[in-house]
Amino acid sequence: MRREPFSVLSRCSKQQTLVIILLAAAFAAVLLTEVTLQSSAQGPAMSGGGDRLAATPWRPNKKDATYVGPQACVKCHETETGQRSTAMGRAMQPAAISAVLRTNPRLTFRSGAYSYEITRKGEQSLYTVSNGTQTFSEPILYSFGQGKAGQTYIYRHNGELHESRVSFYRDLQGLDWTMGYQLTLPSSLDDALGRAIKVNEARECFACHSTAAINGLELQLDRLIPGITCEACHGPGRDHIAAMEAKRLDDKHIFNPGKMEADELAQEFCGSCHQSAEQVLTNNLLQGVIRVRFQPYRLFTSRGHDPDDARLRCTACHNPHEDPVHDAAFYDPKCLSCHRSALSLKSAALAKAEENEGRTDKACPVAQRLCASCHMPKIEVPGTHFQFTDHRIRIVRPGEPFPS
Repeated sequence: MRREPFSVLSRCSKQQTLVIILLAAAFAAVLLTEVTLQSSAQGPAMSGGGDRLAATPWRPNKKDATYVGPQACVKCHETETGQRSTAMGRAMQPAAISAVLRTNPRLTFRSGAYSYEITRKGEQSLYTVSNGTQTFSEPILYSFGQGKAGQTYIYRHNGELHESRVSFYRDLQGLDWTMGYQLTLPSSLDDALGRAIKVNEARECFACHSTAAINGLELQLDRLIPGITCEACHGPGRDHIAAMEAKRLDDKHIFNPGKMEADELAQEFCGSCHQSAEQVLTNNLLQGVIRVRFQPYRLFTSRGHDPDDARLRCTACHNPHEDPVHDAAFYDPKCLSCHRSALSLKSAALAKAEENEGRTDKACPVAQRLCASCHMPKIEVPGTHFQFTDHRIRIVRPGEPFPS
């Protein structure tokens, strides 16, 4: 199942691409404004329109595709049975099975005149907001985020999907303002509830947090599979299963991201949800420390690192079927596959031998262990109550400003 790349990133050098991105920025700002105006005029949420998903061929969004669900995949791929319990596998859950909501039957938050409460009743969680005289309450439909950092809630109000104005944060073990709401207090009860999610945004949210919810350009919540499961990355599985049962091995009818080039994988595939360099640099809203959240972009801007080097593929360090490893020592061999050893600083012969092995980058004169703890620092984004690992690999100096 061969897919042609659409991005200039896969066909240009790093330097050429940066020039192209900067030249495109002005045009992109105008285009984003136009898309926003168009989406706001399209009527009720979830009702068609938009073009970003169509321009992103890596997302399996073929109209009327047939998904089989992860339970069908594990019949053959038994080693991947744990994928559904990973952070990706739990990226979105219906409220009925949300672990955070189930283990926190009552969550409260208050700011000024407005009080918030999320209460569990059976298999349902109710989102309630009050200003002291008026009260609003709706059942939560979905939780977004598995709770590693936090979790935001989606509910329906006046026929539209809405985002909750408060979110659960693991470090707080409670509620606080959803990211983006910290700087402005509610001006009314309607404002205090949260915001309606526009058509295009809703499709992209569900495309990156669930599986099978997108049918062409239409969002169909009745067919979604919670979380990022097998078919979100490999494509609809019905034809693959049929081919395997018929032993037609010449065309397995499945997409394997592992065969992509390093830059394609990071910027076009993983970057379609985790934000590529193109997406970040052409979006004026993504400025400053918030950029630390976008790993493909940060990796692309790492000084002296070749985005086309297979040793810098996302999957060189992360197995998408498992949760990321938190022990910094795990990543040391990954770093030393490119960088020479400290001993090579004292031996020209050893330095030459390591270069012949492909270890052509400079040795670190400070340490040979726990490389990521120094060169990929953890940085907290204000309002998130969480420290994100910065994938912009660099020498970090005390007191230096955040390199956005």
